[in-house]
Amino acid sequence: MFDTMTLTKILGGFCGAFLVFLLGKFAAETIYHGGGSHGGDHAQGYVIETGGDTDAVEEEGPSIEELLASADIGKGERVFNKCKACHKLEAGENSTGPSLYGVVGRDVGAAEGFGYSGSLKAVADVWTPEHLDGFLTKPASYAPGTSMGFSGLGKAEDRANVIAYLDSLDN
Repeated sequence: MFDTMTLTKILGGFCGAFLVFLLGKFAAETIYHGGGSHGGDHAQGYVIETGGDTDAVEEEGPSIEELLASADIGKGERVFNKCKACHKLEAGENSTGPSLYGVVGRDVGAAEGFGYSGSLKAVADVWTPEHLDGFLTKPASYAPGTSMGFSGLGKAEDRANVIAYLDSLDN
């Protein structure tokens, strides 16, 4: 059934297809990169104006202390609903995450019976409002390697409200 001529035709077909593929790749690169002797040292065809100076410093909003002074505990309780899936507010009752009862002012990694990741313990010694604000902004950036999968709270007011709510729980 298979003789040397059939095998030669099959091998020739693969080699021919591979050659067409390589020539197509070469042609695409030449068209895309411009080819020629000057390669990529020509001027840009057009520039998109964004209207802003790229070196401008972004204006910072109010500090966490200012936000905490005007924080709304009721709003913080509503925002905390995002956290309820993994955290409990009862003292010593851990869930997927540690108990958050008395977390403001507590040592990092001090919830009894909860195994913290090493990267979280290295972030800070005590959960101050400033550290909580940084962590709640984007946990994965604040403590790289943390097992907390929450994407963070984007609004500074929401973070301040949640911190004020958590601080109000333990008097």
